[in-house]
Amino acid sequence: MKITIGHLYPDLLNLYGDRGNIQCLMKRCQWRGIEAETIPFELDDKIDFSGLDIVLLGGGSDREQMLVCEKLKEIQKDFKEYVEDNGVVIAICGGYQLLGNYYKTDQGTIKGLELVDMYTEQGEGRLIQNIVLKSDLFEMPVVGFENHGGRTCINNNKPLGKVVYGAGNDGKSGYEGVVYKNVIGTYLHGPLLPKNPQLADWLISRALERKYGEKVELKPLDDSQEKEANEYVYHRFVRG
Repeated sequence: MKITIGHLYPDLLNLYGDRGNIQCLMKRCQWRGIEAETIPFELDDKIDFSGLDIVLLGGGSDREQMLVCEKLKEIQKDFKEYVEDNGVVIAICGGYQLLGNYYKTDQGTIKGLELVDMYTEQGEGRLIQNIVLKSDLFEMPVVGFENHGGRTCINNNKPLGKVVYGAGNDGKSGYEGVVYKNVIGTYLHGPLLPKNPQLADWLISRALERKYGEKVELKPLDDSQEKEANEYVYHRFVRG
């Protein structure tokens, strides 16, 4: 078995340690004997989504998101077809915002990829803190750090989880992130996947099942240290 990971514009959208997310996916595949490779794409590169099993769209500043905005228009059709064909995507912070219809900032409106029916508008002040979620997808809490000025409305889509500590999508709905088909978008970073190995494995298993057309049971790994760290964060911020 083999997985190919596409990392979109890491030179511009790597504000929150997204290379750590790539390394986590690669290692969790390799430790199981699953071949894995990563293809980083720069702005001028042509992207063949048919050859990708997981796509990572990281976060950048508003300025950097404006820079990639025009390029995103060129790949929107192919990216949309990939998503609708159950392609696996993990989008972090600014990448999460770009999944939607638009992101309205003080400098103007950034047109999104329109991969998910959602939108983001600049709020008053930034939401900066540790964050803990309870998600229907996982037994363990999802933990991370949020730092965003945007307030995201996911309309009728499913959230990644319910906020038990932190602000989340907009600081008032009580939910964070979005799940659409095999797409996960979230404001959580830190980086996200090393802190949440169950989320990394969800991406890997979905990618393998889509590629090979059969149910995949991933070989268990020793995540004792990750679980201990997860429990520490949960008890510190939720139970006090």
